[in-house]
Amino acid sequence: MKLASVTVDGVRRAGVVDEAEQSIALLPTTVDDIVRGGPAGERGDVLPLSSVRLESPLHRFNRDVLCTGWNYVDHFEESKGRREGQDPVALPEHPTFFTKGPDTVIGPYDDIAYDPDISQKWDYEAEIALVIGLDGRSIPEEKALDHVFGFLVANDVSQRDLQRAHGGQWLKGKSLDATMPLGPWITTADSADLTEMQVQCEVNGVLLQNASSAQMAFSFARIIAELSHGMTLRAGDVILTGTPSGIGNAREPQIFLRDGDVVVTRVSGLGELRNTVTLTDKLTRS
Repeated sequence: MKLASVTVDGVRRAGVVDEAEQSIALLPTTVDDIVRGGPAGERGDVLPLSSVRLESPLHRFNRDVLCTGWNYVDHFEESKGRREGQDPVALPEHPTFFTKGPDTVIGPYDDIAYDPDISQKWDYEAEIALVIGLDGRSIPEEKALDHVFGFLVANDVSQRDLQRAHGGQWLKGKSLDATMPLGPWITTADSADLTEMQVQCEVNGVLLQNASSAQMAFSFARIIAELSHGMTLRAGDVILTGTPSGIGNAREPQIFLRDGDVVVTRVSGLGELRNTVTLTDKLTRS
């Protein structure tokens, strides 16, 4: 099942997406409530997908978005020597975690708020995100996927110069408001094919990232097990699982996002995001 979020007649509703029919069947509740164990209720009106604007599937966050760094070996290797003194000697033996603020989250077709006065190095990072659907602490790896509600697409847009300016930590360089597209819907775990998802990012029609989830250093289950070790994960928590190679900061010459760039992020089986990088003063005027 694919669960999306829309606002109809001023009320936010969950909806079940039928990609083949290009339709959405409205539900009398929200995706946030369903993820936390609430009843979905009976399907109501069926609308053409073209008649609604999909929002971020989730709007209510328990905490910061939880993120995994350096989880694709090629990405770890491509960034060597470009971390300005922040390089580890070798690929870590355990997943690397950081967080980003929930105010970063925007919908699958919303504009990415761009401010060159804050940063000159805006980078794209296509990722698979997962949503926890069952609370758990110190979850065994073999049971970790039982705690997943579903999967969706994210782009962890990052400001590389802010990362370096604040000691190399990642929170500040990844937490600017309205910069992380999420969606277009949540594909529930029972409907997701986790074998070799293809993760891609295009900027202005040029394919810059293209890798299989099979290249991840740490599996979804390993990420959940390690992150939950001594730390309770709760239904509704969002976890990003890392980006593959091809980021702009590691290219020669480097590629950074600018006003007007169109960023398309897709994961096979999970859908596609399409967002335009837009100056914040244009957003304020619109």
